[in-house]
Amino acid sequence: MTATAARAEAQSPSAVLRWYVLMIMMVSYAINIADRYVVTTVMEQMRLDLHLNDSQIAFLTGIPLALFYVTLGIPISWLADKTNRRNILAAALVCWSAMTAMCGLSQNYWQFLLARIGVGVGEAGGTPPANSIVADYFPAGRRAMAMTVFALGAPIGAWLGADMAGYVAGKLGWHAAFLVLGVPGALLGLLVFLTIREPKRGRLDAVDDSQNPTFRATMAFMFKQKAAVHVIMGGGVSALWGWGLMWFTPTFLQRAYHLSVDQAGGVVGPIHLIAGSVASVATAWLLGQRAFTDPRRVVWLLAAGVGLTTIPSFITYYTHSLEVAKVMLWIFIPAIYFYIGPAMALLQNLAPPRMRATFIAVSLLVANVLNLIVAPQSVGWMSDYFAGKHGADAESLRLALLILAPTGFWAAWHYWAAAKTVVEEQKSAIGYV
Repeated sequence: MTATAARAEAQSPSAVLRWYVLMIMMVSYAINIADRYVVTTVMEQMRLDLHLNDSQIAFLTGIPLALFYVTLGIPISWLADKTNRRNILAAALVCWSAMTAMCGLSQNYWQFLLARIGVGVGEAGGTPPANSIVADYFPAGRRAMAMTVFALGAPIGAWLGADMAGYVAGKLGWHAAFLVLGVPGALLGLLVFLTIREPKRGRLDAVDDSQNPTFRATMAFMFKQKAAVHVIMGGGVSALWGWGLMWFTPTFLQRAYHLSVDQAGGVVGPIHLIAGSVASVATAWLLGQRAFTDPRRVVWLLAAGVGLTTIPSFITYYTHSLEVAKVMLWIFIPAIYFYIGPAMALLQNLAPPRMRATFIAVSLLVANVLNLIVAPQSVGWMSDYFAGKHGADAESLRLALLILAPTGFWAAWHYWAAAKTVVEEQKSAIGYV
């Protein structure tokens, strides 16, 4: 450990405090994911209830949220790099949770559309400030581990949005699923406001944080960081691949194997919770080892993990056997989680303290354009196109998903390419590796 790294470690807050903050941030991320992706579980129920085709339901559930999420994400994150991140996160939690409940209260297409826009507005202020807060509670060498624990919220949230929401929707209908998930987030927002203090920005880094960079300067610095650009693209294409496939997976299972909404949720929900959590915890443990303080090993791990699991992701939709599909899902689904934490940590270490929320916001912009706009709309359009006049069915959706599946190899290439410059660029951002 270098002298600067040692000084940063010495200024780290107590273990109890930093782990409390990390757990609260992880739960907020879980609610974020649950409220965003509950629609994928109940989408077929909604489509039939509202008399829509695949491209129409893809637009309703994905694009309204995504447009406002990505449009507001960067200005809100730029504000978070300048002002109190705790307050922004607490307000965002209350906003998106209330709007999720409003989705459940909506009675027609336009009411749901407006409520879904509200979810996107709220969620734009969630993940970037939470990431930035965590970075000021854990030093650089521990951030990959901490961000992977933070990312454990993704499988927990996906389980809530699949298994629990599927159960509620099966018993009470799709409206009730949104109501059940909307209320807890508002209470968590209050807890964040009352129990978490805004940390001093950059207190664990060995760089001068006295300057307040403009947005233009932040973007110029980002594009000079070649490794950061590759990590942003790698994470974005990973989201296009993994989360894009998962968007239509419950619907595909219902059509291809004649499952009910709660049965389809029961297939993917436990995989999200168990396999996704195990993948996140195992990755956190691995990245906590001394060898992975070298950021090149982190991006090599991401390249290998995403590249190898692209193969079972293709087999999932190619096979006509439910049992084979289940086995492939147990291999594939963990991969959509394990990259999240390490990718976020790499960006935190490739950005100076007052640029971190903006770096994360740009990465989320890329990821969410690809997985909330491009993937659902493209899959929905292709499914309708392949189905022809008789309407979308299991086979038209299968073919559309098979076209999307190989994009995992594209993501893996970006991670591999980041290794060339990541060490030097981390030093330029935070002062040490």
